[in-house]
Amino acid sequence: MIEILQWTTLIVAGAATLSRIPNLVRRKNRSIFYALALLTLAILLSIRGPYLAIDTLLGGINIANLLLRFIIFGAILFLALRIAAGFGDSRGIQLVRGRAGMLALGVISAALLVCFALMDASGSSAGLADVAAKDQRNALLVEYYGAAGRAYPAYVCLAILPGMLRAVRSPLPVLLRISAALLAVGSVAIPLSLLFPVVPPALGFLRFVVNYTSILCFVIGLALIWVASGRAGRKHRPLSAERR
Repeated sequence: MIEILQWTTLIVAGAATLSRIPNLVRRKNRSIFYALALLTLAILLSIRGPYLAIDTLLGGINIANLLLRFIIFGAILFLALRIAAGFGDSRGIQLVRGRAGMLALGVISAALLVCFALMDASGSSAGLADVAAKDQRNALLVEYYGAAGRAYPAYVCLAILPGMLRAVRSPLPVLLRISAALLAVGSVAIPLSLLFPVVPPALGFLRFVVNYTSILCFVIGLALIWVASGRAGRKHRPLSAERR
């Protein structure tokens, strides 16, 4: 069931990325393509088979996991800025792109690198499960590393959440309000990942459900914005294409 969810999410994200290639060629809304491409790569690296194959090529020391974390940081940054701009959420943009956002990114990235450098990361292991099993020290470092990896996406999502909730209650067309609702669900699901350490092992599958539900909500929410913009003939300027 979990594997089906993973591959389904990968297919949906990949299809959404491919659908943006024409706009990329026309130099239109390129940030959305970059965000979706990074998201698709992150999903690929989160699946055991592709992860092990790629990490083996990189030396078998779980560099792929470190890359995965920074790819997620980049994807969530691109997505958040585009979503906030689309709904006219200037406060959300400031929190993500301003001093507070850059400070959060810098501090969390440093913590991530330090934790990775201190652990014994030898031996490719999806989710670093084998690394954590080596000894108590590595288990603790993997826990801190995972928390750092979840912290920045959580910060970004909480920064744009109020804007999504305002859009849901606004007089925007139905499709756009549904889109905002899906994006809000995704923005809530990601911060919930901070609670993963207290999830009992028997309910470990909930981690996958929360992670992939948030991704699907973001991808489908963005797709609904494109559909709504097309139907309206780009009448709604806050949601119109932004050349970058």
